[in-house]
Amino acid sequence: MKIQHTLLALLFGIFGFALQAQTLDDAKSWYLEGRYAEALPVFRAEYLHTPTNAALNQWIGVCLLETGRVAEAEKYLIFASQKKIPEASLYLGDLYTKMYRFDEAEKEFVKYQRASRRNDEALNRLAVKREQAERLKRMVSRTEDVQVIDSIVLPRAGFLAAYHLSESSGSLMPVNAFFRNLPANAGTLFMNERRDKIVYSQGDTLTGSDLFTMDKLLDNFGNEKKLPATINGEGNQAYPFVMSDGLTLYFASTGEPSLGGYDLFVTRYNLASDTYLTPNQLNMPFNSPFNDFMMALDEEKGIGWFASDRFQPDDSVCIYTFIPNPQVTLIESNDSVYMAGRAQISSIAGTWKEGSDYTSLRALARQTAVVQQEARGDFSFVINDGLTYHTLNDFKSSRAKTLFSEVLALEKKWQALHAALAEKRDQFADGGAANNTLGQAILTMEKEADALFREIERGKIQARNEEATSVNH
Repeated sequence: MKIQHTLLALLFGIFGFALQAQTLDDAKSWYLEGRYAEALPVFRAEYLHTPTNAALNQWIGVCLLETGRVAEAEKYLIFASQKKIPEASLYLGDLYTKMYRFDEAEKEFVKYQRASRRNDEALNRLAVKREQAERLKRMVSRTEDVQVIDSIVLPRAGFLAAYHLSESSGSLMPVNAFFRNLPANAGTLFMNERRDKIVYSQGDTLTGSDLFTMDKLLDNFGNEKKLPATINGEGNQAYPFVMSDGLTLYFASTGEPSLGGYDLFVTRYNLASDTYLTPNQLNMPFNSPFNDFMMALDEEKGIGWFASDRFQPDDSVCIYTFIPNPQVTLIESNDSVYMAGRAQISSIAGTWKEGSDYTSLRALARQTAVVQQEARGDFSFVINDGLTYHTLNDFKSSRAKTLFSEVLALEKKWQALHAALAEKRDQFADGGAANNTLGQAILTMEKEADALFREIERGKIQARNEEATSVNH
């Protein structure tokens, strides 16, 4: 026992020395730079000696609030606000806004307004906070009646482990699991059931990330296309998921009109206009002032998932499992506390229908899909929902067989061109005096590859139509 006590004392001594080495002045500097996670332990160590220091309470409260520990921050900000520190009142109002306690938020905003009545910059900050509160209040009143049947908190880096999609719903993976040369934080990628189309994010949080698609030609993916500006607006676009209809796209965006961080949106491809419709922002509880992302719906299981870091530490996210509604149904209630709880998902059981038993659905949601082994053959060419060919001998129509043989030849040509294009791009990246000539050559080859791809797609459509006519007769 003596040895254990000695070791504990030694460890606490080392920890205390380390915190002393990081001074209060260091923590204040980090605080001003927005490095809240680094400043917090130093402030807390100082708090043990001076718990009634109002400024220290404010700093701790702000650090907790900015690192996602909203509920824990409240008592520190209350203490600082009561000691008449104006900034504490503003942050406490912001905290209450994020908890949908709008009347309490306004009281704190009034205190801040009185203390800052001669400070135009402070009043402008207040106006932004009040506008955010009013907008959230309107959103809470339009909360969707959704049955949330389960949730799990996971490390942010491995949150996709909670998404157990049926094979018919496609698959999700980190972008760097598909494109090996990208960093671990490059985002997520969706691949459809047929494994011949992917949608993924590309870019970074500094310059902005956008959504792109690629199609499979024989053994390689290519023909990268950036989705239109209706989707790729300002901010970051990421976390795509496409429904099995191939037309409905869910994604997350930090651009307008986001409530804060990532918000979830849905759009649909319009076949008539060959473009996507203007995305719609999802209602609460799917969206919040925190980061809400990675919506995925499994029609085979009748289950949906979405992720959120609301009220979670920096390194964690909560993945909610819910039953998708066939159509949007809003909650009708005049009870503001009840509406706030449903908007926050403060109680999962509070979303359940009376007398319902979700045990089997929860088990189904956690069931991992068994991946079917791909059929062997020279290629995979879908004729219709129930018919896929893998060799040229599968064709019944000689005309369709000839058309698809031409497609295969064009695909080989496209692959060779794609490989040459990749080599040119590598040379261009190395720099040098010949960059201008290389740049022109790359542009020419890109146009040729794009035209070739369109020719291949036309050929596939013609071959499919010819064979479908033959099969049906």
